[in-house]
Amino acid sequence: MSADVRPAFYALRSGGWRDYVTLLHPPYTLWHLSYAALGAAIAPHMNWGVLGWTVLAFLLAMGVGAHALDEMKSRPLRTRIPDRVLVFLAALSIAGACVIGIHVAIYTTWWLLVFIAFGAAIVVVYNLELFGGALHTPFWFAAAWGAFPALTGYFASARTIRAEAVAMAGFAFVTSMVQQRLSVDVRFARRSAGDPAQARTAEVGLKLLAASMPLLAGALLLSRWHY
Repeated sequence: MSADVRPAFYALRSGGWRDYVTLLHPPYTLWHLSYAALGAAIAPHMNWGVLGWTVLAFLLAMGVGAHALDEMKSRPLRTRIPDRVLVFLAALSIAGACVIGIHVAIYTTWWLLVFIAFGAAIVVVYNLELFGGALHTPFWFAAAWGAFPALTGYFASARTIRAEAVAMAGFAFVTSMVQQRLSVDVRFARRSAGDPAQARTAEVGLKLLAASMPLLAGALLLSRWHY
């Protein structure tokens, strides 16, 4: 990849504090946090405190932890953050997310520990491509970064799983698959002499989807706020 081509449309110029902003993948992190909000928004009883803690836990585990491990593994964003700092950020953020999850479980349901265990495991296994990368696939990306936050957001408030939660998880799964497919096209175009028009089309699609998910989550949350 040419040094003057950004690795992603949201990537800032490499170096200093900009690397840490880029590391968060801001539009994608907000996109996937929206799934947790969408799950909570369709729960029978809205618990705003639980939603806040749930979103914070996912921000730490996905927004910081997962991306730090991913950057340490293959440097897709070409940041200059030292490996030891990435390890520290990943360990601290994932541990913090688990502590938050346990705190919520104490006051809601211990079944939430199953979600916490799965989340902590999949973040490490997926991003470090353990087991020969067996789980580093589009399916597991959509399941872990799409369906899982939606189900967790719902379960944390409802303390059960109903049909509407499965349907929302399906929506998150499918849109995450679209995200993954478009991202592959954009990366290929950026790293090769691909079709510029194709790259622009895929990138515009990503930007529009990244903007639409927080808007959808915000609309549903506002509807619950008034009732």
